[in-house]
Amino acid sequence: MAAKIKKGDKVVVTTGRDKGKQGEVLKVFPDEGRAIVQGVRLVKRHTKPSAKNPQGGIVTKEAPISIANLAHLDPKDGKPTRVGFRFLEDGRKVRYAKRSGELIDR
Repeated sequence: MAAKIKKGDKVVVTTGRDKGKQGEVLKVFPDEGRAIVQGVRLVKRHTKPSAKNPQGGIVTKEAPISIANLAHLDPKDGKPTRVGFRFLEDGRKVRYAKRSGELIDR
């Protein structure tokens, strides 16, 4: 399957407890069909002191969310859109927003 959601994309959550929240994709797990989005699906983890976090304690971080619950934001008007693929004259395959026809920049 082609990668419709990639790192750096602006997305909005369509379902679940974080419905309506927007953020940037930080990491994608294509084999699992999940992604980590900045500021979405925050969870608290109790961590032991380590070299990275000498204090330890309760840390809030993003957890993976299903890609099926995410939608791209249209570059033109900022509303949710589906993604399509097309080939440019020079032969490159690019993603575009089906709502407005704009290319999705990276």
